[in-house]
Amino acid sequence: MGKQEVNKYTCKMALSEQSSVHGSVKEVLREFQVSFFALTRLPSFPWTFVEKDLQSSGSSELISQVLKQTCLHPLCRKFPPSVRYRRLFLSQLIRRLEASGCEPLDELYDALAEVVGAEETMECYKSYLLPAGGAVSLMENIALISEGTTGLVTWEAALYLAEWALENQQVFTGRTVLELGSGAGLTGIAVCRSCSPKRFIFSDCHSTVLQKLRDNVWLNGLSEQTTPAVSVEKLDWTAISEEELREIGADVIIAADVVYDPDIAGSLAKLLSIVLRCSSAEVLPQVFICSTIRNLETYGGFKQQLEAEGVGHEVIPAPVNHVFPYNRQSAIELIKLRR
Repeated sequence: MGKQEVNKYTCKMALSEQSSVHGSVKEVLREFQVSFFALTRLPSFPWTFVEKDLQSSGSSELISQVLKQTCLHPLCRKFPPSVRYRRLFLSQLIRRLEASGCEPLDELYDALAEVVGAEETMECYKSYLLPAGGAVSLMENIALISEGTTGLVTWEAALYLAEWALENQQVFTGRTVLELGSGAGLTGIAVCRSCSPKRFIFSDCHSTVLQKLRDNVWLNGLSEQTTPAVSVEKLDWTAISEEELREIGADVIIAADVVYDPDIAGSLAKLLSIVLRCSSAEVLPQVFICSTIRNLETYGGFKQQLEAEGVGHEVIPAPVNHVFPYNRQSAIELIKLRR
């Protein structure tokens, strides 16, 4: 290999390495942003990458970029995560910057000053970034169980089902979709924003959850007048009639994390059997139930109740792309029902 060829090769390798580094920085910044707005556990952030960059570059530029993608991002101004979370996050950045000996960043300390002493509330915003741009922003309750209901937070199966929906948009496009036990609204809003349904009906039965659900739907710019047209309905699984179900006219029915209590699971099984029984073969709705399997007995009991009602099921393969941050060690299953 001649000198000219060696120089070309060396230059090519350098450019390739530089491109790889830039790609890595871009991925890390995206990971910080996605995790920050979803209030992911702080130890799961890519801190090692930040520490190595501070050591190798001797510059605080990466910290500045992280700050711009998180606490200084317009989304944080509009829908801020909890005060405590932002304070802890900024403290982590400051600790690593100070340990590196790099030049301090005024904007980092200014951001911390904003949240130090600020009043904490029981509610905060979480935002789940969508692959095509934009985000689903929700007002959620910091406590897992509040006011006697679990419906004021987003659970793992809702995120799992939303990821599956993003990969299977054709299931929802141009359809009327009914969601049972919508909770905070993540899955339904993601479907409305990304899958082009004709109409979407959010539903729940707890009054506090319904009010928060209405707020979150409105927060994300959805209403009866938008495309898709959406509504939020009170739906009692034990009281709804076949006539009411026919009036809704759902082509697709979805539910996430609704099989956690034997009594509730029994009511759900009966409702789903009515849905499938009162539909003609030509307009049989597609029904998808996504569950985090916390108790094998409860989940197994739900399936047995479906079978007793004459309802079969098949397990649907998991979504391939990891869009939202959540605990992927949890046992989550998506099933499609059949008559």
